[in-house]
Amino acid sequence: MTGKVLGGRYEIIEKIGEGGMALVYKARCRLLNRYVAVKILRDELTNDEEFIKKFRHESQAAASLSHPNIVSVYDVGVENDIHYIVMEYIKGKTLKDIIDEKGKLSPEETIDYTIQIAEALGHAHKNHIIHRDIKPHNIMVTDDKRIKVTDFGIARAATSATMTNTSSVIGSVHYFSPEQARGKFTDEKSDIYSLGIVMYEMITGKIPFEGESPISVALKHVEEEITPPSHIDSSVPKNIEHIIMKSARKDQMGRYKNTEELLKDLRKVKYSGGDVELTDNTSNFDSQTIILPAVESNKKEKKKGLNENEKKKKPEKKKDKKGSKKAVFLGILLAFLLVNGIAFGFLKFKESFMPGEVEVPDLVGVQEEIAKEKIEEMGLKFIVKDRSYSSDFKEGEIMWQNEEAGKVVKKGFPIEVTVSKGKKKVKVPKLTGKDLGEVEFVLDDLGLKEGNIDYRYSDSIPKNIIISQSPQPDTEVEEGSAIDLVISKGPEIRTSTIPNLVGLQENEAKRAIVAKGLVIGNIRYQSNDNVEKGIVLWQSYQQGTEVQQNTSIDLVVSSGPEKPKKEDKKEPKEENKKGQKKDDNNNGKGNAGNGKPDSGEEEPDEGNGSGEEEGSEENNLQRE
Repeated sequence: MTGKVLGGRYEIIEKIGEGGMALVYKARCRLLNRYVAVKILRDELTNDEEFIKKFRHESQAAASLSHPNIVSVYDVGVENDIHYIVMEYIKGKTLKDIIDEKGKLSPEETIDYTIQIAEALGHAHKNHIIHRDIKPHNIMVTDDKRIKVTDFGIARAATSATMTNTSSVIGSVHYFSPEQARGKFTDEKSDIYSLGIVMYEMITGKIPFEGESPISVALKHVEEEITPPSHIDSSVPKNIEHIIMKSARKDQMGRYKNTEELLKDLRKVKYSGGDVELTDNTSNFDSQTIILPAVESNKKEKKKGLNENEKKKKPEKKKDKKGSKKAVFLGILLAFLLVNGIAFGFLKFKESFMPGEVEVPDLVGVQEEIAKEKIEEMGLKFIVKDRSYSSDFKEGEIMWQNEEAGKVVKKGFPIEVTVSKGKKKVKVPKLTGKDLGEVEFVLDDLGLKEGNIDYRYSDSIPKNIIISQSPQPDTEVEEGSAIDLVISKGPEIRTSTIPNLVGLQENEAKRAIVAKGLVIGNIRYQSNDNVEKGIVLWQSYQQGTEVQQNTSIDLVVSSGPEKPKKEDKKEPKEENKKGQKKDDNNNGKGNAGNGKPDSGEEEPDEGNGSGEEEGSEENNLQRE
């Protein structure tokens, strides 16, 4: 493959890695003259048309993602049955390599890396892309410790064909969520589970489940609880352990709802060292929750069987066309009495067999008054155990009950519930004048989030400082509300292109400098036999150079040909003598006190001869 050119522009240089589905090469883009990474699908996968179709679709979706913690996808192509993705080339190592080298990571590194991974996942989730294969092998770490997550959405393309590749399964199954292992519905909480396992490996250096085969490992994800990290390494901080345990719960509903919730706890640990709340309002997967769907299907089968029996009876009645209308009427009446008698008898039988027992109804999402009335009608006790804020349930709705729906209890049994107070109200803090990094922490701590962000240049406010906000400080809003921000980009750096000034008249050159937003610098005059006076000979920046506005431009201007010096004329001896006598007769009066001989020389014209006038014009140009 080395030396091959794909798509007429990507020249393969060397192989740099491989995975279960693809080989990765370093390549050079001839068009843009930059290094890229080219991921080429394995040959055994190119025959699966369904896989190829999904692969292209998911790759194109991943290409729409743009985030500093996500490896950019530049191109997707196929050439002679070679299916490839062109991605950003990252100088660094995989997170797996770093864990293997160090044995385990520090709590600070673990939190920092996890925040970056969660931010990448959050961006993808907002764009309706689930990764489904989060593992240290798919996470790059640059030399400056920046995280780059790769292979977004590609795992979704995997079909049964990909499962034949053992290395692929072994590499991923250690990080599978229980719902993935079962082949059930996956969502953003599936990525959060996998991230929890990655955190586990970072902080302990170990993965929670090992097995002889991928199947045995997958079963452990479904059936077994993970060992708390502190049981493996007692130095693991409890707040980090709590985040891991909540992220890696068996039940999807027991995990963080989204990456925003996860990031809130991660930042709380990073910035304040605080602990996180480890609530347990939902149970983990167990044998009962696995059997529940089967129970529902059995009920449906029984109902279906009864309908079929009824349908079979109808034709028999239709076949009996003989007999009088009276007989038909009596038959219908008898059937009616029979059905009602059976139903009445069944109810009496049930009451006598299970006296004083009822099934607990599903109250979650039901308004408090309706739930209370329903529970009391059934002979049960309705107890409001707590009222708490919720972003998922409206005010007055039941958000939790102590007994699962369908459970049989005796009359008089207490049913405890938690009632929603609706979304929590919080006051918007003052954010103007704060740094963006500080603002993110403040908003997270209050349960708020960033809304629309607008960056603007400012000559007075430093870069990344908040210029304005909406809503205004002290405004009361619901928890989870978005705060729009205007952030300073610092002073705008305006540039100008240096024009050609050589050959212009001095005044023309000055006007050209001012017109470009530049400043007239030092002007020096130099004699030149070939260039007439007032023409620019030299400029301090070459034509076409990009410089910041208000940069000073120096010039050298021709003062014309150098003027010849006047020659001294020697007077005849006699005249000299007479002059000497005359001087003597004047007793030293006359030119003797001049201080220097009257040679008649002129100094080279280093000035313009009218400095005041030129200076005035220059000042006027600057003001223009």
